[in-house]
Amino acid sequence: MPEDEVRPRKGGRSKKPKKGKGKGQSGADNERLAGLDALDDSQLLPPPVQPLKRPPVVEKAKTPQAKAEEESSISICLQVLFPYLLAGMGMVMAGMVLDSVQHWEVFKVITEIFILVPALVGLKGNLEMTLASRLSTAANTGQMDDPDKQWIMVCSNLALIQVQATVVGFLAAVAAVVLGAFSRGGVELDQVAVLCASSVTTAFVAALSLGLVMIGVIIGSRKVGINPDNVATPIAASLGDLITLSLLAGVSSTLFEYRDTWYLSPLVCLFFLILIPVWVVIARRSAQIREVLRSGWQPVIVAMSISSVGGLILDRTVSDPNFEGMAVFTPVINGVGGNLVAIQASRISTFLHFWSVPGVLPYKMRQHWPNPCVTFFSSGVNSKSARVLFLLVVPGHLAFLSAISLLQGGHTAITVAFTCCYLTAALLQVGILLYVADLIVRFMWRRGLDPDNFSIPYLTALGDLLGTGFLALCFHLVSMMAGLGL
Repeated sequence: MPEDEVRPRKGGRSKKPKKGKGKGQSGADNERLAGLDALDDSQLLPPPVQPLKRPPVVEKAKTPQAKAEEESSISICLQVLFPYLLAGMGMVMAGMVLDSVQHWEVFKVITEIFILVPALVGLKGNLEMTLASRLSTAANTGQMDDPDKQWIMVCSNLALIQVQATVVGFLAAVAAVVLGAFSRGGVELDQVAVLCASSVTTAFVAALSLGLVMIGVIIGSRKVGINPDNVATPIAASLGDLITLSLLAGVSSTLFEYRDTWYLSPLVCLFFLILIPVWVVIARRSAQIREVLRSGWQPVIVAMSISSVGGLILDRTVSDPNFEGMAVFTPVINGVGGNLVAIQASRISTFLHFWSVPGVLPYKMRQHWPNPCVTFFSSGVNSKSARVLFLLVVPGHLAFLSAISLLQGGHTAITVAFTCCYLTAALLQVGILLYVADLIVRFMWRRGLDPDNFSIPYLTALGDLLGTGFLALCFHLVSMMAGLGL
């Protein structure tokens, strides 16, 4: 029949006949479709979904951060120059103090105090500069942005340097006693007690005061956008020598006056030693400091031993007429060298923390043992800073020599011959230190050690030894030239 035929679709296909629907179902469907046709499109669509309102995001104020890659030579020089000159003037004052107190009775009777001088003054390199480098790296990498973490880090670091200062101060006194016994055949027991108590007290008080100053400088530098690596260590150096030498002179003189009260010096020494467990408990709150407590003793103790050898040189030369006036120049040449190399080591360490992980050198520092040309004449930012720091040696020392001359310190005429020998010694010292810093920091990073904790003590101690040795050689050459009539 015609009504049963199914029209073919386009494409030649035929539509299969549908199965019949149940009774009444077709009419209901037609009514439903008619009702849907009568509706508007807006009524057919589902209601629009309103986007969830998110609370406004409050952006934290970003603290300006100095990145090593963005610094030019001029920027590095301008940031380093003022703290460097300030540090140098602090060292000049420290030299004037040492030149004055060397004539005190306690320094004439207990000459081993001169052996203590480089070791205790070197604590600013072993402890305060290491603290400054460690906190500068933490600040530059954002680890001190959280106030809670910042508080724990500050307290733990302060407690750590109190432990290290007390132990190193005691060991420095023991080393001075041993070296003094070999030098002059023996040391009296009451002098040993005065030496130990003076060393421990000086180390403790100097470390606490300088540690507080360092923390304030680093947090302040971070807030104003200055790289803490460039300013923290010079300021530590500017105050460290003066505070340490003044404390050592005052404490040793006071205890020497009361040496007849036999129990006073041992009691003072015992008091600071008893406090060590308290500082250990506080320091262990930080996981990073806990690791330093376990493994960070070797560089500090080795550095103290190296500085003590420099102290022995000072002890043997300070009373020699041919080396008269050496006391005033010793803190200056040692301090400037340690200051500059600490800046460089801190900068290299920060660079490594930015661009790599411990154990792997970044591509820009891929050479394990670079030659001096790579250290000073390559295009990297660390080579750039090495050149800037090396070029600051001569103008800085000329300014410091002028200050010593104006203050009439040292009892030595600053002649042209002396100035040339002195500047040559200073350039040799700083050049060697900057190159050794590049080697040591790379070596320690490859071994998985944090250079902030391990490199600076070795470098500043080497600076003390080189500075004292080169200065003694300088005085010896000037004395020979004077004897030849040159």
